[in-house]
Amino acid sequence: MAEAAVLKITLAYSPCAGSVHERLLELAPGAKVEDAIAAAGGWAALGLAGVREGASMVGIWGKRVRPEQLLADGDRVECYRPLSVDPKVARRERFARQGVRGAGLFKRQRPGAKAGY
Repeated sequence: MAEAAVLKITLAYSPCAGSVHERLLELAPGAKVEDAIAAAGGWAALGLAGVREGASMVGIWGKRVRPEQLLADGDRVECYRPLSVDPKVARRERFARQGVRGAGLFKRQRPGAKAGY
């Protein structure tokens, strides 16, 4: 099979919670993940200026990779933001706000049933 003249890459990033942007890029064969980010304008252009460039905050199709990773045609490069809060802490706070009867398994119960059933 002949090698493609250009690699068609999708670059996905989320500058803030609740929004995801995608850019279609055409790169030369032998391009790396860091080349895709540079072609999009760098971390600052993606709205991810707080991300350290040396950090491995990128992945291909949901699998974390190093910036030196070679790309293949059709890859989806994903740029990740650091978590703003620990998920365990967020769950505890949400549970405390909703109370025992307003969350999870305890939300719907039969009248007169004990908690947890």
